[in-house]
Amino acid sequence: MTKSKNKPCFLALEDGLVLEGKSFGEIGETGGEVVFNTSMTGYQEILTDPSYAGQIVTMTYPLIGNYGVNSDDYESRASFAEGFIVREASDIYSNWKASTSLDKFLTDFGIVGIQGIDTRMLTRHIRSYGAMKGIVSSVDLDKESLIKKTKALPGLIGKDMVKDVTTSESYTRKPLDGAVKFKVAAFDFGIKLNILRSLLGFNCQVEVVPADTSAEEILKLNPDGIFLSNGPGDPEGVPYVIEIVKELIGRKPIFGICLGHQILSLALGLKTYKLKFGHHGGNHPVKNLETEKIEITAQNHGFAVHIDDLGKIVETETSRVKVTHINLNDNTIEGIKCFDVPAFSVQYHPESSPGPHDSLYLFEQFIDLMKIR
Repeated sequence: MTKSKNKPCFLALEDGLVLEGKSFGEIGETGGEVVFNTSMTGYQEILTDPSYAGQIVTMTYPLIGNYGVNSDDYESRASFAEGFIVREASDIYSNWKASTSLDKFLTDFGIVGIQGIDTRMLTRHIRSYGAMKGIVSSVDLDKESLIKKTKALPGLIGKDMVKDVTTSESYTRKPLDGAVKFKVAAFDFGIKLNILRSLLGFNCQVEVVPADTSAEEILKLNPDGIFLSNGPGDPEGVPYVIEIVKELIGRKPIFGICLGHQILSLALGLKTYKLKFGHHGGNHPVKNLETEKIEITAQNHGFAVHIDDLGKIVETETSRVKVTHINLNDNTIEGIKCFDVPAFSVQYHPESSPGPHDSLYLFEQFIDLMKIR
C-alpha cells in the first residue's frame, strides 16, 4: 500500500449506508466493527488501546490531530484499531511533547483513515441501528462492491480476539524506586500501559503473563494478587481463559477490569451479552451503589454482564455475588463483588488514559485485599 493524503475514500456499512470522504493515514482498505468514541482528546491512547482490535473507531469530536503524537502517550506497543474515522484531521500539530503528526502515526502503523465524514450523522446512525460491520477503502470506490464485501466480513461474536493482542512471553515490571510490597500476576488480554503504571505506583511488582497461562503456572509465581486486564472482543470467545480463571477463584485475590470483568463474571457462572452500540469514551457516569457516589469513567467495551435483578445477591457455585456499580446512561452492570472469595471487578477503565481519574480508588481496594491475604 502507498502512503498519500486526500484521495477519495469511502466508508460502507453492512446496512447499505455509504459515505464519501478523503483519505488520510495509510492508503488501502480495512474492515471491522464501526463504533464511536465520545472522548474530546486522547486519540493516541485510543488508537493504541488493544481493546479496539477488530474495530474501526469514529471520533465524535470534530477536530482530531491538532496536538500531534508523542512518545509518552502510547498505551501499547502498536495501534490495534482497524481504521479511523474523523470529521477533520488537522494538517498542523502543535504541542511541546509532540514528535510527529497523526497522519504519520497512522501510516507508520498501516492504519487506514478517512476524514471529511459527517461524524455526527454517523454516530446518530450507529446509536439508532447499532454498531455494525464496515469497510473504509481508498482503493475500491465501487459502492456496491464495498457493501458486498462488508456484509461478508466476520463478526466479533464468539471470535477469539485476545490471541492477537496478548504478549507472547511473560515479563516483569518493578517500581522505579525498587520498593516492592506486593507481587501481582497480570493476565494480558490487551493490557494498557497505564494499568502497569497504576500498579507500580502502589509498589507492586507486576508479572505480566500471556492470556493462556495455566492456573498452575500462575500459582507457581506465588503472587499476592491476580489482575485480569482489559481486552478486545467477546468474552465467550476465550473459553480457555474462563476455565483458567475458574481454577484461580478463591486461591488469590482477583481484580478484573473491562474484558477481565466479563471473564470473571463468566467464570462465576454469570452471563454476558452484546450491547447495541457499546460504551466508548471518557465521560460515562457510573453510580457506586455502596457509596452512592457518581464517578465519571473511561470505557471501551461492546459486551456486558447480565443479572436479572440488580439489587439481588446472586448465588453462584463459587460465591454470593453483588452488583456494586451501574451505568447511569442505560442501567447496565458496571461492577460486581464476591462475598465468599476475594474477588471483584468493574466494567470500566479505572486507570483512564484517556479519561478522568475518579476511579483510581479501585486499585487501593485491590491493595487492601492483598494486605488481608
